[in-house]
Amino acid sequence: MSGHGNLEEMEATDGFSFRALFRRYRTPLTAAATLVVFCLVGYAIMQLTNEVRYDDVVGALAATRPSAILLALLFTALSFLSLVFYDLNAIEYIGKKLPFPHVALTAFSAYAVGNTAGFGALSGGAIRYRAYTRLGLSPEDIGRIIAFVTLSFGLGLAAVASIALIIIASEIGPLIGVSAFLLRLMAGSIIAILGAVMIIGREGRVLDLGAVAIRLPDSRTWSRQFLVTAFDIAASASVLYVLLPQTAIGWPAFLAVYAIAVGLGVLSHVPAGLGVFETVIIASLGSAVNIDAVLGSLVLYRLIYHVLPLLIAVLAVSATELRRFVDHPAASSVRRIGGRLMPQLLSTLALLLGVMLVFSSVTPTPDQNLEFLSNYLPLPMVEGAHFLSSLLGLALVVAARGLGQRLDGAWWVAVFSAVAALTLSLLKAIALVEAAFLAFLIFGLFVSRRLFTRHASLLNQAMTASWLMAIAVIVVGAVVILLFVYRDVEYSNQLWWQFEFTAEAPRGLRALLGITIISSAIAIFSLLRPATFRPEPATEEALARAVDIVRKQGNADANLVRMGDKSIMFSEKSDAFIMYGRQGRSWIALFDPVGDHRAVQELVWRFVEAARAAGCRAVFYQISPALLSHCADAGLRAFKLGELAVADLRTFEMKGGKWANLRQTASRAQRDGLEFAVIEPQDVPVVIDDLAAVSSAWLEHHNAKEKGFSLGAFDPDYVSSQPVGILKKDGKIVAFANILVTESREEGTIDLMRFSPDAPKGSMDFLFVQIMEYLRGQGFTHFNLGMAPLSGMSKREAAPVWDRIGSTVFEHGERFYNFKGLRAFKSKFHPHWQPRYLAVSGGGNPMIALMDATFLIGGGLKGVVRK
Repeated sequence: MSGHGNLEEMEATDGFSFRALFRRYRTPLTAAATLVVFCLVGYAIMQLTNEVRYDDVVGALAATRPSAILLALLFTALSFLSLVFYDLNAIEYIGKKLPFPHVALTAFSAYAVGNTAGFGALSGGAIRYRAYTRLGLSPEDIGRIIAFVTLSFGLGLAAVASIALIIIASEIGPLIGVSAFLLRLMAGSIIAILGAVMIIGREGRVLDLGAVAIRLPDSRTWSRQFLVTAFDIAASASVLYVLLPQTAIGWPAFLAVYAIAVGLGVLSHVPAGLGVFETVIIASLGSAVNIDAVLGSLVLYRLIYHVLPLLIAVLAVSATELRRFVDHPAASSVRRIGGRLMPQLLSTLALLLGVMLVFSSVTPTPDQNLEFLSNYLPLPMVEGAHFLSSLLGLALVVAARGLGQRLDGAWWVAVFSAVAALTLSLLKAIALVEAAFLAFLIFGLFVSRRLFTRHASLLNQAMTASWLMAIAVIVVGAVVILLFVYRDVEYSNQLWWQFEFTAEAPRGLRALLGITIISSAIAIFSLLRPATFRPEPATEEALARAVDIVRKQGNADANLVRMGDKSIMFSEKSDAFIMYGRQGRSWIALFDPVGDHRAVQELVWRFVEAARAAGCRAVFYQISPALLSHCADAGLRAFKLGELAVADLRTFEMKGGKWANLRQTASRAQRDGLEFAVIEPQDVPVVIDDLAAVSSAWLEHHNAKEKGFSLGAFDPDYVSSQPVGILKKDGKIVAFANILVTESREEGTIDLMRFSPDAPKGSMDFLFVQIMEYLRGQGFTHFNLGMAPLSGMSKREAAPVWDRIGSTVFEHGERFYNFKGLRAFKSKFHPHWQPRYLAVSGGGNPMIALMDATFLIGGGLKGVVRK
């Protein structure tokens, strides 16, 4: 039996290890799976288009009627107009109201980026985060907006496709080789499930899922959003439908095919569903329409529905930048939103044009253009322009990531690459459309130059798994296009060495080889490069510099840096710093950056990049709402931790009915013989032994150990660095608290508060009151009573899951921590409650980050268990 038990234990251990391994490498594994899917899609396209030739596709593209293009433009406009109502409905659903121009610009930009770059919930969500935080929405509100638009589109897409399938299953069945009965059964089941959800959620009913409750939209919201989604899908499907040549397939049948293609494209995780969407359309319509015509229509569809809105978004935001000297408040407000959106828009446009340059390097140049170039340029110049243009496309792809992060180095690389590529596009093929797109990018870059102020080396930015996957998809896509275009050319080693104006295939092969080599070098460099920054304990010199910064600013909690148990990251000018620690795979920064506010943005970015370079997640712990926009820019998601209690000392008086209980406590303490005094730092060493005895007795009485990181520990140097408030009884110190202050006198707070077991009841309240009165007398304006964890979490039915869990723990978690008692104690002093957040990078799990922070404070798992 023991042997059998050991075997089970080994299997359980192996299973756990496998799951842990998957969780750790989930992102690169997902990227690798996406690449495999794209490779399979590329193979499928090659098989489906076996009888199609490149010239046929170009001919079909040229034969597209101008009226069809105009109709496609009209339906694109209608689709994007409906997309704006996704955000408007979501904002109304969460009970907020924002100006229409701001919402329209944000929604249009979010969908322009999401449709082009793919991963709409992430890429479009990042756009919304940047804009809506500027408009005053909380991270919880923005998360609910993103969830609303994502779910409403997904559910609406399923509903539209199912309804269309039921109506025209007999037409769709033969196209995809599935019986009409089975299609109607599947569609009916989906509609039944959606109908059940609508019935359950009528009148905004709450759906209880264990400890989490979700308020479903009411019938009015469901109906309105379904109409918006149906109109959007119908309009976007019509864009492609009008571009197709005359066909036997009707619009309702095509709508079902289109909806399925879009859904599979989203589920594939391939950027913008590239290839997946095309494969479904080709497979479904191949028997009803000439495939060459379908391919030509798909190219036009991508240009009109994906590229054109992105260009319009860049142009709209550029217009706000050009009018930045306008004094009208509305124009100024829209310009601020535009400044938040422009880097992401230019990043997507640079990525798109980089892909365009790579793909154009493996497609042939029109014969008339080559004939013209042969009369004026030598062959080596044309060959060199063609080869270098492809590499510049790759440079734009790499720079695109830096543009999204506002790097000045990425701006210079993008400008140089775009200008050089524009020149080479004329030398290699007189590609006027290509040159026009590049000129548009250059215009946008110069108009928004002021936004790219982060001084960082582009070479120091490690490419993430998602970006490496995107580059790999581009290379694979270029291979597929090359094989498709030159499928009739018989490969031989001779091709590599053919240099003629008419030798298009060899030119494409050489360009593809260069792209592959450089892409591989980028991947190897990103994967194998050493960490550029490793956390180390703060040196004496670093601590002294940090303390000098702390003295001049107003955050009293920043004095925790004096403990010396945290690493310190300084700004370039050493006028600000972040204090942080490492636990597991989390780099955890404590509070907002301390020091000059002008260095905050740069410090946030540097910290996030350093953590990422070390293979860890960046976490900001107990940050204020003021830091949320910077965290959003750096790609972090915020989650509410609780609320900070801050009392206004300017209005603090122990008078009136609301202070009656504290007055009685203070009077009782004085009758018990308690005396209050403040010992200045230079005099603390005289009584340090007495304070140590009180501290030891307190720890022993509470069976606790010293904490760290966000809490101070009893260290003689730390305690002696600031004033100490004490309570004496019969000449003996029975309680004390170290008072954290700065020279600005904006805020005071306390860290350690220790009592002897024989201290009279009510000593804590009395000590608090006396310290507050002391600080008021010294000219301080506010008293920081510390944070109440999980306090203020939303209890509304539509609250995010994180808030619902936090609220439940706050209500029922007294067994583990005195959440309610701590909030109640701080409420005695009638403070203002300010929200505090946890921000996590890379879509990381906030629970893991919070656990790491808890272990860091408690000194590891053993420390947490021992309190």
